Amino acid sequence: MSFGGRLSVVLGLFVVAAGLAVWAVVGFMLPTTPTVDFTAAQPSGAPVDLTVQTVGTIGFGAHPTWVSYLVKNPSGQWVHSTVWKVPAHTRINLTIEQYDSGSPLRNQQWGLVAGTTGGVATLNGKPIALYDSNSGNGVGHTFSIPTLGISVPLVGIADDAKNPCSQAPCTTDFDHNVIKVSFVTPGPGEYPWQCYVPCGLGFLYGNGGPMSTLGYMGGFLDVTA
Repeated sequence: MSFGGRLSVVLGLFVVAAGLAVWAVVGFMLPTTPTVDFTAAQPSGAPVDLTVQTVGTIGFGAHPTWVSYLVKNPSGQWVHSTVWKVPAHTRINLTIEQYDSGSPLRNQQWGLVAGTTGGVATLNGKPIALYDSNSGNGVGHTFSIPTLGISVPLVGIADDAKNPCSQAPCTTDFDHNVIKVSFVTPGPGEYPWQCYVPCGLGFLYGNGGPMSTLGYMGGFLDVTA
């Protein structure tokens, strides 16, 4: 093949790769999940109590076998959404009910609690600043907001848990851990958050599927004035 022919093939492959990359980014960014509003009935200056859960299997929807987050809306109902509207410059009291199992981290940095009030979290009522994922039940996921420097390891339940939850939303009757943190929102803006523990089983290096799909293991804090 001539040099011009080879160059055309290379350029063609580059265009295809670039197109796929753009498609993946746009697919992640598009608001395909409902926004849950925590500002409408919120008294000015009052803290927001935000409760979410992580589950090993969502059990419904387009991808019933995927891991996922859910959020409890202001009416107390569980919603399959990872886009949450919260007020600016406000304390967020975040409770995460973790129903998924865990494993040792590939990067132990993700066992560090960062960016929270006091630099700590509570795990089932006990304060932690760093979790050693090589001990205990490992870490199933993280809740991380990179632009705000926030990251919280979500310790998994035991692999041999006697009463695991198999379909969301899960109730507290099932085996789970409770992780609590607080942080203060910045000024208005869209702040992406995600899990940094590869948990997309069946995808290359665990980083596909739910890891890269809005509504499952990543979302946005929609911070408004």
